[in-house]
Amino acid sequence: MDPTTTISRRAVPLAALLTVAALLVALFAVAASNSRAAAADPNRDDQDETQTHTHGDLRPPHTERQVIFHDQMRKLWEDHVTWTRLAIVTFADGSAGFDATAARLLQNQTDIGNAIKPFYGAAAGDTLTALLRDHITIAVELLQAAKAGDTSALEDANTRWYANSNDIADFLAAANPRSWPRAEMRAAMKTHLDQTLAEAGHELGGDYAASVADYEEIHVHILDMADLLSSGIIRQFPGKFQ
Repeated sequence: MDPTTTISRRAVPLAALLTVAALLVALFAVAASNSRAAAADPNRDDQDETQTHTHGDLRPPHTERQVIFHDQMRKLWEDHVTWTRLAIVTFADGSAGFDATAARLLQNQTDIGNAIKPFYGAAAGDTLTALLRDHITIAVELLQAAKAGDTSALEDANTRWYANSNDIADFLAAANPRSWPRAEMRAAMKTHLDQTLAEAGHELGGDYAASVADYEEIHVHILDMADLLSSGIIRQFPGKFQ
């Protein structure tokens, strides 16, 4: 799907939503199994980094410019998960508000790309935006394939979605390898996808309490990611935050 294409919605009957939920839950179970396998096997390809990094390396902002940038980065990524949730909810409900919600979600990807341009340049910002817009549009492909009961298309979209998350992680790691090691960024992005998949499955299946609980976990995790990103940029470009 062209990342510039407007996301579309069709009304979804309850039986189809239950099918979607079942397929998404199955995919989430596979993702969770893969996560456990990765944690148990230090020789896996996605864990082959020799550089170690922990969230204990995060440096709290202390100058006024650092605090402002820290808060701006949190706002961008909170918007990311908030508008994603609203897109999932309006999709599940067949709401007429889905199109406007999806448009705002896509704008958020541009906003995030623009936020890194002062540090890494316009081309890098545009690349990140393109990767993040793919992140959104592939997710919609996944939902649409599940809604249609097309298992083959669903698995294809799921594979491309997780590959795209690795591309995003690798892009960030290349920009700032000291603060954003490849293995850590891949793990963080994978957690974000796993959590979002669970949220979508529960929402579409009508398990609203579980969907809300999923979002609470998503929110905490995305703030952690936002802090990792802002701290890394502040550390890499200290002169811009005097």
